[in-house]
Amino acid sequence: MSEETAAFRIDLTKSITPWDRHTKIRRGIWQYLVKPCYRLIPGKRSCLRIAILRAMGAQIGKNCLIQQRVDILIPWNLTLSDCVVLAHDVRILNFTTVQIDSMTVISQYAHLCTGTHDTTHPHFPLVFNPIKISAESWVASGAFIGPGVTLGRGCVIGANSAVTKDMPEWAICAGNPCQRLKDRKIRKL
Repeated sequence: MSEETAAFRIDLTKSITPWDRHTKIRRGIWQYLVKPCYRLIPGKRSCLRIAILRAMGAQIGKNCLIQQRVDILIPWNLTLSDCVVLAHDVRILNFTTVQIDSMTVISQYAHLCTGTHDTTHPHFPLVFNPIKISAESWVASGAFIGPGVTLGRGCVIGANSAVTKDMPEWAICAGNPCQRLKDRKIRKL
């Protein structure tokens, strides 16, 4: 260690990637060969995006819509049930699993991230925790869903909210940090 870095408590030079060789190769194929083609698919061609994601290991149900510029880090860590909408410019950093259940909308510019760092460790390693978004939920524009979060069934997350802990079912939640504001009631038609 040089004199310049001797005083540091964090040593990023010893931080290592947690993936085995097979996973690194698979990620490379997705990142550098397949994903550039995936990103060129015009706006109304959701079925092509879905076919490519399925070919790369994503589990995607029926009647899903994946709009332009949806950025998915690792397709084989993504599970979408039936009738899920990922609006344009959604970003999913799924180092581990992201599960989104039926009849759910993830609005534009929302960010789902399953990774963080161990801030107490001197090598600052990556730490992964899955995200689960239960059925009939809505994550509004620009919201951030952090590692290990579960959204209860029917949960609504307001625009630009930062969700770092579980949110209850049938609740409208918003803010930074996100908190439950009121119950969500569905009108009868």
